[in-house]
Amino acid sequence: MNFLLCLIAVGGVAALVLLRLWLVLCFRKGGIPTASVRVLVVAGSGGHTTEILRLLGSLSKDYNPRHYVLADTDKMSAVKIRLFEEKRAERDSESLVLCNGPGTCIPICASALLLGILGIKKVIIVYVESLCRVETLSFSGKILYHFSDYFFVQWPALKGKYPKSVYLGRIV
Repeated sequence: MNFLLCLIAVGGVAALVLLRLWLVLCFRKGGIPTASVRVLVVAGSGGHTTEILRLLGSLSKDYNPRHYVLADTDKMSAVKIRLFEEKRAERDSESLVLCNGPGTCIPICASALLLGILGIKKVIIVYVESLCRVETLSFSGKILYHFSDYFFVQWPALKGKYPKSVYLGRIV
C-alpha cells in the first residue's frame, strides 16, 4: 500500500513538472524587452570565442551586463573576453543567454530553461548556429533548436531544413 501511495505521489509530481514545461515551451513570449537585457555568454575555445565576440560587438549597449562561461583551461578566450569587456560599459538589465555552439552551452541553457519552468525568472535563449555549419546543425543546435526563443542560422540550406530558424545571412 505504501508503495502504491509513493508511486502516485511521484507520478503526480512528474505530471506537474511536465505540465509546467509544456506551458513554458508553448506560451513563451517572442519579444526581447526594450530595456537592458542581461546576457550570459557561453564561450568556446578557438573560433567560437571569436564569433561570439563579433556578435556581441554588433549588439547595442542595452545588452548589459554580460557574464561569461568558459572552460578553466581556455586562457586565450579569457584574455580576449577581458580585452573586449574593457572597451564596453556595463549596466543593470534583464536576462538573456547568447550562445553559438560549444557543448558547454547545453547545461547553461537547460538551467536558464529551468528558471522559467520553476517560475523564478524569464530568461531569453538566443542561439546562433556557427558559421561553419552549412548543411546540418551542430549537436548543440539540434538540441537547442527546440528550446531557444530565437534560433539563427547563417546559411539558407539550414533555414530550409529548420523552419523555426531565422536566416539573416552571414551575421558573424
